[in-house]
Amino acid sequence: MGSHISFKRIDGADTGGYLAKAGKDHQAAVIVIQEWWGLAGNITAICDRFALNGYDALAPDLYNGRVVPYHDHAEAEREMKSLNFQDAAQNIMPGAIQYLKKSSPKVAMVGFCMGGAVTMLSATAEGLSAVAPFYGLPPEQFLDVSKIKIPVQGHFSNTDDFVTPERAKSFKEQLDKAKVKNEIYQYDADHAFMNEQRSVHDRAAAELAWQRLLKFFGENLK
Repeated sequence: MGSHISFKRIDGADTGGYLAKAGKDHQAAVIVIQEWWGLAGNITAICDRFALNGYDALAPDLYNGRVVPYHDHAEAEREMKSLNFQDAAQNIMPGAIQYLKKSSPKVAMVGFCMGGAVTMLSATAEGLSAVAPFYGLPPEQFLDVSKIKIPVQGHFSNTDDFVTPERAKSFKEQLDKAKVKNEIYQYDADHAFMNEQRSVHDRAAAELAWQRLLKFFGENLK
């Protein structure tokens, strides 16, 4: 449904991504942030799914075309560690927001695993109306929730050792203390339960999370 495009970073350099367009112009938009595997098929499929639900959806390609096979955890970790998260949050994400804002009145961001961390690091970017991290958060020392002024919806696994159930609860407590409007959900499913291409996919949890996400965006991207 979608296509690979080029758009401008904030610093003026070109970068790539996958864009799926809704059926009509001037619809709200969603930026979709990849897992540590790269711009894999599950991410482009989520963009297509957003387009079918009436949103323009753009997934920036943070690895510049490199996609790691799902079995190669060591290579995925190397790629993630080579990513400049600060650069992504300060240059790529604001560039994606500006690109979408040319035709979309409101823009949200959703990220998965590593993408959840990028999403929260970008939550203070000008032009965002809502963010939704899935089983990914940055280290606490890099996340100042008191600066967040938009609604947050989080989806986390009860069996995760990346963002543990305790970290997810602490995240909600921090958001509540900072008076950030939020919805935090925890699922009896494995990390990456939204990824249909992996054995950890949990259809019941994924569908419940998807419906919650669509409702959240529907309320905050009007």
